Amino acid sequence: MRLKFTKMHGLGNDFVVFDATRSPLDLSRAQLRRIADRHLGVGCDQILLVEKPRTPGTDFYYRIFNADGGEVEQCGNGARCFVHFVREHGLTDKKEIRVGTQSGAIVPRLEADGQVTVDMGVPVFDPPRIPFTVERSALTYPLEIGGRTVEISALSMGNPHAVQVVADVDTALVTSEGSAIEAHPRFPQRVNAGYMQVVNRGHIKLRVYERGVGETLACGSGACAAVVAGILRGLLDPQVTVTTRGGDLGLSWRGIGAPVMMTGPAVTVFEGELEI
Repeated sequence: MRLKFTKMHGLGNDFVVFDATRSPLDLSRAQLRRIADRHLGVGCDQILLVEKPRTPGTDFYYRIFNADGGEVEQCGNGARCFVHFVREHGLTDKKEIRVGTQSGAIVPRLEADGQVTVDMGVPVFDPPRIPFTVERSALTYPLEIGGRTVEISALSMGNPHAVQVVADVDTALVTSEGSAIEAHPRFPQRVNAGYMQVVNRGHIKLRVYERGVGETLACGSGACAAVVAGILRGLLDPQVTVTTRGGDLGLSWRGIGAPVMMTGPAVTVFEGELEI
């Protein structure tokens, strides 16, 4: 079977995107891993499927698979690529679309300058809904990792995040500690581990070790989680620039009960065909 695909990225967080609106596409975990392999396949952090809507009031359904073949609930950088993909392939002429995901609907909007703004939804702090195993809800939590205790904020942006504040993201223990946080038993569905350096009240630097992938050049939902955590801890203002290793995102959040708004670029790299 030959499949047409599009390679895209959002600040270096890269994707292989398939149009599954005309006929269903059912890929096995082994096939997904092969596609994502940077030596044996196309290579990507995540694989995105564009499907027909499943619920009234939505334009499409969005499925996300990490490089390890596991399906996940949300991907902010992928959402920005999603709206570019459906417009470039003539699947819609709308500049704002409503897209169903495992964790609910998101609303990406193509701006006049080519940037994409995404309503990423309302953050979730209730531990069972993250999910995170803890006796009671709190602003921050101690987490035992490799014989030492780190302080994290735990929340969901449709997918689980553990965010810690560090003095310097360049020297943070992302590669050596990230996998241990990802697989920590208190996160039963694993977790994305974020490392946030506060530059000033309107600017942070961020690195994220993504579950099922490893460290990526950018993580949109991770940027949302970091900004929310920073605002709740009194470290940040409502408008924040997030500098990732792949570039900058603009984030805004008005507080509890409000959605997080994210603005950033999306780029089509190339198109091709893949033998499965």
